[in-house]
Amino acid sequence: ANAIFFAARLIRNNILDVAVAGGTDSLTRFTLNGFNTLMIVDEKFCQPFDAPRRGLNLGEGAGYVVLVSEKIAASLKNETGIILSGYCNANDAYHQTASSPEGTGSYLAMSGALKQSGLQPSDIDYINLHGTGTQNNDIAEGTAIKRLFEPHYPKMSSTKTFTGHTLGASGGIEAVFSVLALQHGIIYPNLRLETPMKDLPFVPVTEVERNVKLKHVLSNSFGFGGNCSSLIFSKMG
Repeated sequence: ANAIFFAARLIRNNILDVAVAGGTDSLTRFTLNGFNTLMIVDEKFCQPFDAPRRGLNLGEGAGYVVLVSEKIAASLKNETGIILSGYCNANDAYHQTASSPEGTGSYLAMSGALKQSGLQPSDIDYINLHGTGTQNNDIAEGTAIKRLFEPHYPKMSSTKTFTGHTLGASGGIEAVFSVLALQHGIIYPNLRLETPMKDLPFVPVTEVERNVKLKHVLSNSFGFGGNCSSLIFSKMG
């Protein structure tokens, strides 16, 4: 996610006209053992935002987007009409491997991306949640969403229910999901959600929704040390 908005900054400052940005990550014994040590790996399929959630599943993959300047976009025959309208990185520095219970970093990232885009919370149509399925992450992210969007919540879901947590690839993969959601009017289901969290006043989408009119999609990528980034993709016209 940080690579994507760094690329956008390079383009906006006339340093580049075209950038390929995203992330990749692969599973290793070192990674798996590290997360096992933290006792946050679910031996079953993960259940983000489910009350008795047990932890995350690790995944691997890669996801990249191509960003271009307005000059290049104007010359393209198959221009997508989708822009990266807002982005922000924040860090609450709460803990090495946990988010603050209040979701401070999450809130700052989302609100900062909205401010840069010139949008209001009510303009967001769908949130691709960070949604790892750990006890700490989901309540922290949910608390931040409640603080920012209450009382009107956009539709939201965690696509990590399909991919697992792909770590360094997740921001890129979920950026691709967000762009595809805008292009095809799709909202992905939050798989295996059975018991909504009592502490949160919203429930993620549990069934795939098609032909949805989407204008603005928020994609969250939150990491260790409170390192939080949010991207907003918008459909032009």
